[in-house]
Amino acid sequence: MSWRSPLLLALMLLLSACGNSITPHWGNPGGASRQLAIPLAVRLAVAPPAEALLDDTAARQLADAVAENLQAADVPAIATLAPLPLDWKLDITAAVNGAVVQPRFVIRNADGREQGAVETTPVPARGWSEATPETIQAVAAQAAPRVTQMLLSVQAARASASTDAISAGPTRLRVLPATGAPGDGNTALIARLRNFLGNQGYVIQDTAEGAAFAVTAAVSVVPVNPTTQRVEIQWIVSRRDGHELGRVVQLNEIPAGSLSPFWGDVAYVAAEQAAGGVQTIIRNASTPG
Repeated sequence: MSWRSPLLLALMLLLSACGNSITPHWGNPGGASRQLAIPLAVRLAVAPPAEALLDDTAARQLADAVAENLQAADVPAIATLAPLPLDWKLDITAAVNGAVVQPRFVIRNADGREQGAVETTPVPARGWSEATPETIQAVAAQAAPRVTQMLLSVQAARASASTDAISAGPTRLRVLPATGAPGDGNTALIARLRNFLGNQGYVIQDTAEGAAFAVTAAVSVVPVNPTTQRVEIQWIVSRRDGHELGRVVQLNEIPAGSLSPFWGDVAYVAAEQAAGGVQTIIRNASTPG
């Protein structure tokens, strides 16, 4: 089944809509469905953080724990105060936000240019100040997969970029949670979109800082009759200044309740087609008029 029936909206709008009915077995993603896996060509040096609201002992423990978790994910990482000239660096900071502390992890290339940043779940301020082994390990375990995915996205972007683009750094997109989907749709759609956009050479991040564009999805499911529902997915692309650049819209009528538990391959195909539209919107917005 393919997406068809284009719609017309104001602004620059890339459209895909589908006919017939969506089924959980729609399409066969095959090998392309596997997560991006690129052997990392850089070593990541993790220094004990000086600006993470921790004493020297806790700072060293956090750096060690993060490096160990990254190594477990096959990322060449080392906790050190003396990085080699070609090492990339992972800077760890923390900021107080009310009753919690927000840890933040910034990836920098060997020249010190920021390449991407991720955050972990905020930690109660008291727990952070006590810096128990359990707290440190929990933060490190949560940070490692996010840092790993960011590194993979950065490397994919660099592999497909020109020399000038590499110098300027890859385009960063903030991908926000989807809303309105039944079942696991909100999670599945965004997870698939992040993978496809990462493979297109964008650096995908959760935070706003440094992002040139943002993408989110709004899903609406309404009854057509007792046995049929209409599903509409709007992938909304906006610019850093808040200006909406365009939308990719997908429509389909499905048997009532067929997407209530799991979206499966539907999320894969919808996100795959949407990623191409998102890329075109961003390219058009980035091309001087």
